[in-house]
Amino acid sequence: MAQQHAKAGEIVDLRPHGDKLADARTVAIVKAKRFEAVRLIVKAGAYIAPHQVAGNVMLHCLEGQIVLVTSPTHKELSAGDWLYLNSREVHSIKGLQNSALLLTILFEESADLGRSESLSRRSSETLRGVKNDT
Repeated sequence: MAQQHAKAGEIVDLRPHGDKLADARTVAIVKAKRFEAVRLIVKAGAYIAPHQVAGNVMLHCLEGQIVLVTSPTHKELSAGDWLYLNSREVHSIKGLQNSALLLTILFEESADLGRSESLSRRSSETLRGVKNDT
């Protein structure tokens, strides 16, 4: 069955999974033409390879701990930390602990709407391709 996305005005529960985090899965909360919101699950030892998105990226660590790598820096995010990346900034993620993040992408405006949808699809494919080192 297809995942149902949140509707405008709908409350979405982002409270920590706690003991259930190890079994949690990444879930798209909203997919729209200009933005996307995802509850991103990154397991301890997992690695999301370097990639970029045509839009500003915001990451809010809800629980756990990850390392975000951008050239030339490494930043650790723990529960409660938030940061944003500029459009097309190459980055990768490594899970230090089982983690849940709120990922929000504000896509660049483009005369070609199909391009934004294609970028959204590619970002989703990247997230599905998470490698687990453990």
